[in-house]
Amino acid sequence: QAQLVESGGGMVQAGDSLRLSCAAPPRTTGWYTMAWFRQAPGKEREFVAAISQAGSRAYNNDSVKGRFTISKDNAKSMVYLQMNSLQPEDTAVYYCAAARPGDPARVVSSYANWGQGTQVTVSS
Repeated sequence: QAQLVESGGGMVQAGDSLRLSCAAPPRTTGWYTMAWFRQAPGKEREFVAAISQAGSRAYNNDSVKGRFTISKDNAKSMVYLQMNSLQPEDTAVYYCAAARPGDPARVVSSYANWGQGTQVTVSS
């Protein structure tokens, strides 16, 4: 299984920005659908954004549309989540994940490979 390592989380104030990074083994990001999910205390894991194998299609949760952008660099085998205009409700552990192309991108069960997560805390 691909070993994914997230970084870039932290504590910020409402309105601030953060960029999360996910390091994957070589060639992983070019073979799989890559995604970000998040999980707040007491809540289920929630889809945030995904990007297709070829990088030609990106998907976002409606709650982050216009604020968060997923991107990737296949040469570096990295996936990024640029988060702007952060709000307290964005507070969660953010996870990077990889799924086989063609599996539903917004569904947790499509993803067999997960990172350990990085904490994002947004204060009001």
